Amino acid sequence: MEFFANENKQVNITASTGEYARCAIKTHFVQLGENYCDLVRQYVLPIWQEGDILSISEKIVSLCQKRVVYKKDMKLSRLAKFLSRFASHSEAGIGVDSVWKMQFAIDHCGALKIIFASIAAGFGKLFGKRGVFYDIAGIEVRGLDGFYDHCFAEYGEYGIRLPENPSAVCDEIERETGVACMIVDANDFTRDILGKSSSLSYTDEELADMIRDNPAGQSTQLTPMVLIRKI
Repeated sequence: MEFFANENKQVNITASTGEYARCAIKTHFVQLGENYCDLVRQYVLPIWQEGDILSISEKIVSLCQKRVVYKKDMKLSRLAKFLSRFASHSEAGIGVDSVWKMQFAIDHCGALKIIFASIAAGFGKLFGKRGVFYDIAGIEVRGLDGFYDHCFAEYGEYGIRLPENPSAVCDEIERETGVACMIVDANDFTRDILGKSSSLSYTDEELADMIRDNPAGQSTQLTPMVLIRKI
């Protein structure tokens, strides 16, 4: 079969562990409550070969798990409106310059911790250190997606949290389908391996290197899964 790459992406990559071909797998628009094993059966198994690794966007796993928080269930505070005005904007995705993400941070961590994180982030900027806010607020705040509708209208109504027990999800997918996989939180700036199948002997750093150019893309490509095959 011929492997497919998104626009401005390459099929092949030379990583620390060898050369790999990556196929960006186009799916339908995944809805809340779908079954991730069924998605793998439908879209991956027809092209999968023994030894392949599947990279899955954390977003579709979270949607399958219904790990979302709705705007309608949140109450915006004056503190969130105030602090979000001073947050830096990032091209990597939604940040706490969004009042909704800032409110989620307050609800999740508590007001005092987020005030401290905001003050520390301000001092960090003075010394050229970025990411201080998220280092303090934690991975749940850093990884929150959604709350914007510039790609998909549905995402304007809710925030998408990180998946629950991602390594267990990977083991379940391999047990049910035979496909070894990893769940990644990736954009064009960072690649975080949230979980992986127990059968994979690669380190997180080695797996991240296979997708260091973010072959899945991060816009309207509808390619949340990437099949990786060693050449």
